[in-house]
Amino acid sequence: MVEAVQDAGVVVTGAGGGIGAALARRFAAEGARVVVNDLDAGKAQAVADEIGGVAVPGDASSIVSEAREALDGTVDVYCANAGVAFGDERPAQPLDEKAWTVSWDVNVMAHVRAAGELLPDWLERGSGRFVSTVSAAGLLTMIGAAPYAVTKHGAYAFAEYLSLTYRHRGLKVHAICPQGVRTDMLAATGSAGDLVLHPTAIEPDDVADALFKGMEEDRFLILPHPEVAGFYQARATEPDRWLTNMNHIQQKWEASR
Repeated sequence: MVEAVQDAGVVVTGAGGGIGAALARRFAAEGARVVVNDLDAGKAQAVADEIGGVAVPGDASSIVSEAREALDGTVDVYCANAGVAFGDERPAQPLDEKAWTVSWDVNVMAHVRAAGELLPDWLERGSGRFVSTVSAAGLLTMIGAAPYAVTKHGAYAFAEYLSLTYRHRGLKVHAICPQGVRTDMLAATGSAGDLVLHPTAIEPDDVADALFKGMEEDRFLILPHPEVAGFYQARATEPDRWLTNMNHIQQKWEASR
């Protein structure tokens, strides 16, 4: 059990299902007071009713003030979990500019905006916890999903920035980087997801378990799929070999379409 979670005010964005709902359930089970956010008001309310939390539906970029009010003025933990993915791109087609704009706004700028609202209070108090659901795509990449892979790199970089800048002032930051997780988002990844992600996909509850273990050990990088560490090391130490191997996967994907 993470002692700091007991009676903490927690916000989880994108919590109407999938990883977000699993995080909300786990925080509530550990004694936290949880705000459940989702664009889908009905899904947010259903999860909130289930766990005894408060639903605050809407755009994750703009709910910090309302969430803080629902938690009697204090947000102790903010889980930046909401995300979007556009995949199954045809290699010969130009990339969709709208997909890039939406991905950047949801996968990166929502984190930046939330942190901007939360940091003044956290730094004044000398405590706070920012949890970023990044994805292994933010450490590595993902075939057929350029906007997702690139913006998840941005989300990871922003989490790193927060940690290196403010850890001496009491801010704890965790970047969760799973590969495939059995959610609606995984189902929407199409043939690329079938090839790369489905074979080792885990359950959302496994991600929540990994986060809580990482919080207990005070770790920044949370890897629900431990093998990602080896892939990340290979990418850093032998980038050309790693890219060649990824290109082989790309070719296999193209041939299967």
